[in-house]
Amino acid sequence: MEEYFICPECGSDDVEVIKERGRELTLKCNECGHVWHVTLPKLIKVPLIVSKHEVSFKGEAELPEGEEIRVGDVVETENDEVRITGIELEGGKRVNRAKVGEIKTLWGESLTYPKVIKVSIYLPKGITQSFRVKVPRGEEFAVGEVVEVGGYTFRIEKIKTERKMLHHGKAKADRIVALMGHHIPRARARRSLELYRGYEEESRAEK
Repeated sequence: MEEYFICPECGSDDVEVIKERGRELTLKCNECGHVWHVTLPKLIKVPLIVSKHEVSFKGEAELPEGEEIRVGDVVETENDEVRITGIELEGGKRVNRAKVGEIKTLWGESLTYPKVIKVSIYLPKGITQSFRVKVPRGEEFAVGEVVEVGGYTFRIEKIKTERKMLHHGKAKADRIVALMGHHIPRARARRSLELYRGYEEESRAEK
């Protein structure tokens, strides 16, 4: 866990560790020369269940004792970046926030894995064609834009996010759960979305 320090005298971040003894550090500011001491918090290993869409993996996160963790926070592991989606205490109680030391298990979503979004395309005669697509988490989608999925072109009419249903505006893929809209035959799509084939098949394709 990498630490960053700010000089309490001049506010500079040009700080170096000149002495280290366990969790006791002696720091020096290279701007003003101020020297001071800090004690790093004790790190506790907390079990962490990380989901990559339909597959979950057991791991752990090293977090400072006493630090408050909330649902929605992002924590780093040795090889991943994870957004916390659930916090479990002893006895299986689920809460939205808790301090490290009280937490039994954390649940989270890998942010290094592409976002998987459900797409529902409304066809004539009440038929709905559904797909799952994978997109970069930073990609944006807007109500009204025309896209193509699996050979179907459709206009996005609704965007379901983690918090609400959008009938106008736009949202980043990282927060989108589903895209919905009617099929528009022969329309020109702004972009084509890649179908998601499942974790196992995607992993094999990367090798």
